[in-house]
Amino acid sequence: MSKQLLIYSNVTALNRRDHSELAYKPTDRFDFTREINAAPVMLGEIAVASTEFAIVFADAGEVPMPAALFGVNVNANLFVGPDGKWLANYLPAFLRRWPFVFSTDESGQTLTLCIDETAPGFNREGRGERLFDSDGVPTSFTNGMLGFLQEYQAQQVRTQDFAARLVALDLLQSVEARIALPGAEPRTLTGFKVVNREKLKALPAETLEQLFRSDELELIYLHLFSLRNMDRLREKALQALSDVPAGA
Repeated sequence: MSKQLLIYSNVTALNRRDHSELAYKPTDRFDFTREINAAPVMLGEIAVASTEFAIVFADAGEVPMPAALFGVNVNANLFVGPDGKWLANYLPAFLRRWPFVFSTDESGQTLTLCIDETAPGFNREGRGERLFDSDGVPTSFTNGMLGFLQEYQAQQVRTQDFAARLVALDLLQSVEARIALPGAEPRTLTGFKVVNREKLKALPAETLEQLFRSDELELIYLHLFSLRNMDRLREKALQALSDVPAGA
């Protein structure tokens, strides 16, 4: 798997002293995702994300977290075009929150709203949405982003709990995905896990019922279903190869 938080280049705490005149004009370019081959997805996204991306469990701290695969090479995203356009119907919330993000203190209890000041949408000419009004009060736009990040944070906690349950039940296994490409070296994706179907079927009936009643069994099967999108990833890799000029 690849870098993920490094879609942020220069994170700083949002404050009225330094950012009272700052505005943000959203962009439809996603060049900042060009060098990632995966991004986390939260529980509430798995149903829709699984229709387009292979959802795997990527190593991320204490427990592996669900992630959507974007490419067959490290640091290469097949879902962003040469013009920076996003080439899928769904954009994970991890990417939608950019260039805003929470930082935490060492205890993990205090969240601070931060921005990536290098994002091209930021300006001091009033283009787009002001972050603070003339009285130094956060605008409705800023409060909207704060609410979005708070919901994302809550989803992240629930997603971590789900992933921890799969680990506790010993359902996850490390795998490699080998993708053959004509005229090129095979690509091998490593560093991720999937649910082992046989271990899932071997769970006690009581445990399966608990997973069913919590809707986690549905999420497991959505994850397993999404692995069919590995074929789509291979097709996009083939298309990318065919688009490379001869001799390049």
